Amino acid sequence: MSTAALTDENAPRPIVPDAVSAAPMPAISRSDAALLLSRIAFGLLAFITVLSLVLVVVLWQRVNGMREQLARQGADAIAQSAEARTLAREANDTVRDTAARLALNETRVAEVALQRSQLEELMQSLSRSRDENLVVDIDSAVRLALQQAQVAGNSEPLLAALKAAEQRVARAAQPRLAPLSRAIARDTDRIRASASGDSNEALQRLDELIRLIDDLPALNAVAGRSGGMIGMPMNDALPADAPWWQRVLWQVRLEARSLVRVGRIDQPEAVLMAPEQVFFLRENLKLKLLHTRLALLSRQVDTARAELVGVTASLNRYFDPASRRTQAAATVLQQLQGHVKTVETPRIDDTLAALATAAAGR
Repeated sequence: MSTAALTDENAPRPIVPDAVSAAPMPAISRSDAALLLSRIAFGLLAFITVLSLVLVVVLWQRVNGMREQLARQGADAIAQSAEARTLAREANDTVRDTAARLALNETRVAEVALQRSQLEELMQSLSRSRDENLVVDIDSAVRLALQQAQVAGNSEPLLAALKAAEQRVARAAQPRLAPLSRAIARDTDRIRASASGDSNEALQRLDELIRLIDDLPALNAVAGRSGGMIGMPMNDALPADAPWWQRVLWQVRLEARSLVRVGRIDQPEAVLMAPEQVFFLRENLKLKLLHTRLALLSRQVDTARAELVGVTASLNRYFDPASRRTQAAATVLQQLQGHVKTVETPRIDDTLAALATAAAGR
């Protein structure tokens, strides 16, 4: 046996299907397959269409539900907003009414408090004795007159008030008011003795001094009119038979005499002042005097004294002390300074102390 035959015998045999399986299948035509595919596609399309319609219907219902819900919520919100506006309007009206009632109540409370205070004052005034009312009235009148005297710079209102108070105390004829009467008398005598509350005399002297300022001779004008050239007598004369060169020298001497002046200068700054500076100096002195006048009227004694000291210093420095007008102005200044030294605010300490003691019932 050959090798090929052995190989064919040992080789696996092919599986042979059974008769049924081996029977040939009937062939399907292409038209039938296309019809089947079209039916399947149509079924799928119909299913998708139906499913889409169902989804659309469901979504449409849900959208309608949401729209209805939104409409209901919008209507509720509008109703609530209208209700809130109504409530706010009512609250504003309530607040206005409450504020008006509160203001009315406060006004009534204030009126009641005022009436109560007036009633208490009336009760207190009725409960006081006649002497206490007298002391209170005198104290009010005297203090008012003291304020008027301090403002106006005139002690006449204060003297009149003290005189009226003394007369009322005398008519009362109460022994415990005797210290008050003595205190009023002492203060009245003190104010009359000082006689410095009325500043009419000082104001008149100030006006007089202001008028004198323009006529005061300045030191620079006096120094310019005095002196002569060194070594040249003022009364020398040229002889008639003098030669020509002496006459020329004479003319030169005359010209030099008009240019060069010799004199004693104790105040260099006063002599070297220009005429326009002298004008401003006079105006400055007038302003100082006017300021002194205002200070006296307003009872500013220290300011008035300081201004008068400055005027005195300027008068002694810049004006001729040998002139009668300067001496007259200096005299008026001294009188003014002496008057200002005595000016002081009227005081009634004894009367006020006696009034306080009488009011305390001691």
